[in-house]
Formats: sequence, C-alpha cells, structure tokens
Amino acid sequence: MHKTQRTEALAGRITPEMELVAKQEFLPVETVRDEIARGRLVIPANRIHLEKGLIPTGIGISCRTKINANLGNSPIQSDMGCELAKVHCAIACGADTVMDLSTGENINEIRQAIIDDINVAIGTVPLYQVAEELEAIGDMKPEDFLRIIEYQAQQGVDYMTVHCALLKDFVPLAAKRTLGIVSRGGSLVAQWMALHNQENPFYTHFDELCEILAAYDVTWSLGDGLRPGCIADASDEAQFAELKVMGELTLKAWEHGCQVMIEGPGHVPMDQIEMNVRNQMEWCHEAPFYVLGPLVCDIGAGYDHITSAIGGTLAAFHGVSMLCYVTPKEHLGLPNIDDVRAGVIAHKIAAHAADIARHRPHAQDRDDEMSHARYNFDWQKQFELSLDPETAKRMHEESINRSGSHHEYCSMCGPKFCSIRNSQTAIKDIGKSE
Repeated sequence: MHKTQRTEALAGRITPEMELVAKQEFLPVETVRDEIARGRLVIPANRIHLEKGLIPTGIGISCRTKINANLGNSPIQSDMGCELAKVHCAIACGADTVMDLSTGENINEIRQAIIDDINVAIGTVPLYQVAEELEAIGDMKPEDFLRIIEYQAQQGVDYMTVHCALLKDFVPLAAKRTLGIVSRGGSLVAQWMALHNQENPFYTHFDELCEILAAYDVTWSLGDGLRPGCIADASDEAQFAELKVMGELTLKAWEHGCQVMIEGPGHVPMDQIEMNVRNQMEWCHEAPFYVLGPLVCDIGAGYDHITSAIGGTLAAFHGVSMLCYVTPKEHLGLPNIDDVRAGVIAHKIAAHAADIARHRPHAQDRDDEMSHARYNFDWQKQFELSLDPETAKRMHEESINRSGSHHEYCSMCGPKFCSIRNSQTAIKDIGKSE
C-alpha cells in the first residue's frame, strides 16, 4: 500500500504536514493524527505539490472552517492571465484552497501555472478535461479518464472531484425534479450512461482510481452529481440515494489508504440544512463535508454570494468542514475579479461566524481586538483587522470627505451623537464623582 497521510496516521506516525496543521489549528498533533486515522480530517497535499512549496491545510470538523474558490478558464471568455489574477485575489482575500475548473484551450498549461504559482491546495474535476479532449462524451473509455487523472496527479493536483456515486438507476429519480441534474460533471456522467446503457464507469473502476490517487496522496472529493439546483429539489430521493453510495465508496477508498472528502448541496432551505449535515455524517462515516453554499433561496440572482453565505454559516455551525464560495455572478456569468473578492469575503464571514459559534480555539481573538480598536477610535487598527481592509478604509475615507469628521468620533454619528465618545465621557465623569 502507498504511503499517505492516512496510512501514516493509522500506523501511529506523525508527519511534518500533521505538525504544521496542528500549529495552524492550535491542536495537539496527536489529535490531528487521530482525526486523520478516524477519517474526520484530511490534509490535501500531493507529494509533488509539497515539493513545489505547498503549505498544507487541514480540513475537518476539529479545524477552522475552510473556504474554497472555484476559478478557471472558459472557452467563452477569460484567459490565463485573467484567471491567475483571480487566483491571487482569492488567496489574498483568504481562500484556503482553489479549484481549477478550466475548460476550453490550454487546460494543462493553465493548471500547471496555477500549481507552480500558489502555495495553497488545488483541486480539479478531471472529467472536464476528458470531455474537452473528446468529440463527444459518449466516446469516453476507461483509459481516457484514468490517463487524465494520473496526468493531473503528476502535475501536483491535491484533491479531485469525481462523480463516482451517481448510478444508472438514480437518473430516473432526477427526472422527477424541477431542474433535473445541474452538476456539469453529473450531467456528463448521466449522458454517458444513457448512451451506453452501462453503469457509471467511475463507480465500476473505483479501485483503479483509488490506486492512482493513493500513489500521489491525492485526496478524494467525492462529487455530488445529483446535488439539488433549486429549493424545490432539495433533500429528494435522488440526492440521498447518491449520498448513501458515497458512504459505501468512502469505506472502499479508506481501504486503499486514500483520504476522502464528501461534496454536498447545493440549494437547501434553512430548515433542512442541519438534517442534511447529520445524514452525511451518519451515512459517510463523518468524512469531512464540503458544500457549495448551500443557497437558501432561488431568487437572489446578482446576490447569491449572500444567499450562499447564509446557508454556509448554518451548515458550518452544524459540522460542515469547507465552504465552496459562490460569487454574485452565480447563475449569471463568469465572475470577474471583483466578484471573486465579494464571494470569498462573504464566505470568510460565514466560516468565521461559525467558528466563533463552535468555539474554535482563538476564533474570537480578532473580534475582541476589533472591539478594543473601535473603543479607542484606532481606525488604522480597525482596517488591519477587517477581512477586507481596502474596502473598509475606502468607505471610512468617503465618509470623512463628506462629513468633515475626524478620528475622535464615529463618522456616521458625528461628535454630538457618538455613543462610544459619550459613554467614555460619562464613565470617566461618574468615576471622578465616586
């Protein structure tokens, strides 16, 4: 069996990556090791990317909630330079991982440029490249996707989304839906099965896939090809049928020494989020849950980073380990760099709010520092502590320019109505009288 973070943890050994994650999360290194052995924590760290300078991060319920940013070239618009700028923006704003979902031309070159240029974990959906290289998805053969997955692993990809659990019998269940299959990868797999009248090749060749991923210690991100794409389809028979198969495949992947994450919905109303998380934990043996959103309503076009952050906060509070960001352009178009910034910041707020509520070590420290800075009218410190210092500073300076305010009172309230200034004076005067 190949040596992976999981096999080392099961053997009771501690790796340098475990030591680093323990420091990042303020956890005993033995806890990190034991959580990996249990399957509740993963460290996506391809050995090749580690050699290039990857700084590993831990994803699991015992860690801070992580954020992923989906990026990548499109055949319709964008180019390598534009996508690299977005990648750097996402990381600067706090993205813990990045997924390269490039389609169109120069896929290999773009992916290699991202891997060589960043030190956070990178994920992919290898099926996109398979589909791009073939005339039609029906032409795909097992050797096609096995070759692409190994090639991407050799490049240094740290985790891969493969829709292995969408079985042929589940496709008719999706026909009952309002929006059918909204996952790009899921729809391609369904199309292949319909054309060949055969079972999902990723499911039937799962052991071979595990061997490739284990050889490089690439983490599985078992894709939810049947995630609900609207509130009406949430928590339906199709979604949960696939989730149960993900649990079966998790056990099989663990036998190969692979690390495993489970991908989740999607569009889910707030009252169903806790149930979705609990089902995943039970059926998938507490493997880390990685969700897209979930978006809590369908009418937020142009503001879906907000509908997603609302659901993401609740999901993370109930035990989700990583949130995939959604940008304001979701459902509308390819995000620009400002959309990327807005999406990452919204989901960093969601993750941070959940970490405070879950009492993660030192999660509230930054908030407490911000409170002290506000009480002392230390505007520069407030900017530094903000998740988006540039925006915070710009907004404050705009207020100063309009109101003529200075730094000894709130620029929104003014000197007469500034509650902090007035309370400071009152407390000081009462103290003198006593």
